[in-house]
Amino acid sequence: MDAALTDLSPRDRFTRRRIVPALCIAITLAAIFWSLGGPIRIGVRVYAEQILVAVLTMGLAVCFLTRRASSRSTDTAPIPLYDYALAAIALVYGVYLTWVFPDLSQNVFFRQTEAIIVASIGLALLLEGLRRAIGWSLIVILAMIGGYALFADQFPGPLEGRGISLQRLISFTILDSAAMAGAALYIAVAVVIPFILLARLLLATGGSAFFSDLSASLMGRYRGGAGKIAIVGSALFGTISGSAVSNVASTGGITIPLMKESGYRPHTAAAIEASASTGGQLMPPIMGAAAFLLAENLGVPFTDVIIAAIVPSLLYFFSLFIFADLEAGRRGIMPVEESRIPAVLTTIMRGWFLLLPFVVLLVGLFAYAMRPETAALYAVGVLFLIALVRTYEGGRIGFRDLADALARTGQASVEIVIICAVAGIIIGLFSLSGLSFGMTFFLVQIGQTSLFLLLLMTALICIVLGMGLPTVGVYLLLATLAAPPLVQLGLIPMSAHLFVLYFGMLSMLTPPVAIAAFVAASMAGAPPMRTGFEAVRIAWPAYVVPFLFAASPSLILAGTPVENAVAFVTAAGGVTLVTAAIVGFAGGLLATPMRLGVALAGIVLLLPPDLLPVSGLLSLVAAAAGIAFWILSGRAASAVAAGE
Repeated sequence: MDAALTDLSPRDRFTRRRIVPALCIAITLAAIFWSLGGPIRIGVRVYAEQILVAVLTMGLAVCFLTRRASSRSTDTAPIPLYDYALAAIALVYGVYLTWVFPDLSQNVFFRQTEAIIVASIGLALLLEGLRRAIGWSLIVILAMIGGYALFADQFPGPLEGRGISLQRLISFTILDSAAMAGAALYIAVAVVIPFILLARLLLATGGSAFFSDLSASLMGRYRGGAGKIAIVGSALFGTISGSAVSNVASTGGITIPLMKESGYRPHTAAAIEASASTGGQLMPPIMGAAAFLLAENLGVPFTDVIIAAIVPSLLYFFSLFIFADLEAGRRGIMPVEESRIPAVLTTIMRGWFLLLPFVVLLVGLFAYAMRPETAALYAVGVLFLIALVRTYEGGRIGFRDLADALARTGQASVEIVIICAVAGIIIGLFSLSGLSFGMTFFLVQIGQTSLFLLLLMTALICIVLGMGLPTVGVYLLLATLAAPPLVQLGLIPMSAHLFVLYFGMLSMLTPPVAIAAFVAASMAGAPPMRTGFEAVRIAWPAYVVPFLFAASPSLILAGTPVENAVAFVTAAGGVTLVTAAIVGFAGGLLATPMRLGVALAGIVLLLPPDLLPVSGLLSLVAAAAGIAFWILSGRAASAVAAGE
């Protein structure tokens, strides 16, 4: 929060250093107050929507003060007077709407003029905040769905719905509990913000350095150690950040130069970091914000989501690890210099206490069936008490550091809160207009012809939408549109929603708008588009595994123990072989015919066991295992020269 702002006026510096942090701290404290059941504890009756409105409008004020109206202006440019005015309007509006929301929302039809005025102001503020936060993409989607809602009764066939008047549409967006202040915003405020606070406090106590040192001490002495350090470090850090871009920014500054020095090509080093950081959104126990929304949509405990995500995330990071190892073997990349590798025991002794919050979190979730936000706040409390005594760097945290963590938490929450508020409006309009029923009917008709075609179309829509939206926005939209048809056609709900979540995440890696890959490319000095395509090559299992667990629930641990074990082992073998074929190395360089044979064997292993007769499957597994042993023992080495 106290970045160098010497070029700003005294008023702007005061705003950035005092007003904005104060608002961000208020956002975080309001979320904690609600998550801990504060109103009940003090005997005050407060509706959830009132807390949500207060947090959202404070977030809008922060957005107006920190993000300029023009994309050509930097966020550190002088703050125009109209942005001060917008921030003030947002805060005054928030106080008013928080006060009148219970009464006004229940009497919209009796106070129509007031409702229209209040809702119009709120909608205008929200859309301008959204435009500044992520651009026009979600606004265009909202406009299209709003247009449909106005004229739904004019559409033919299954898309015909209930037409809504303009007045009803506007008042619904802001004042209905199923719209702006609906489930999406509730999860963002009550659940996601406590986990962001846990992540920020871990960073303040040296969590990033600890995970980097731990991964270096564990992996640095092996072939391609720099790449393996990046993967393990990003996986560990991803468990607390849940954000691909912040993960790249936090760990990439160390790992990307180290990989380049070791011999990885710049675009490959950037792609490895981007791929590993993106996978952090799927890495239990915390995962990304969308995972909490997934649990809410399915009405299941968050622990069920963690269990279902374990095997796919392990397969993903296992494939990255295999890639880094084989790429290092192909290019002769050696281990990291011994002088740059910290001792394992020393690292653990210095930072063991940073693992305690994860223990508290998991015990709370699994042993005591706590709500995710409650378990997260217990973990925050434990970590803070420990940090008062020591941190990884050897000092201790103070209350100024805690205030900074609270402020950074609020700042990091602004975009998520705004997106979830607009996503809630879109979801509400889907239901109100009947579009959700019509689209479900339409997609089910496609799926009856070919479930694979519906899955493929859903995957493409997720990636295309994700080119302009964060994972949270993509998931919320597709969970409303595409997941219900998949469930109706036989997929178990967890498979359908994880499928959508995976492909929403992949927009971070898939060109032409691959944000995580482009950030990593800029840090590596590599061509952005080449880095994006390299990331797709490295992260290929993320494009395949969702189809596999859609066809075989055993990969999300929904089968019997034996089925789950067989599915994991065969999938791991398939991932190994296909990755070896992609790299073109396994104990030696592979000629093209051998690469094709290895790829085919890997694909066979990846196929869900229940798709093949048992006898045929066993013979194919045996053949694939024999080929794998032959290759990995080095007897498949060829004289093919290594090429780019």
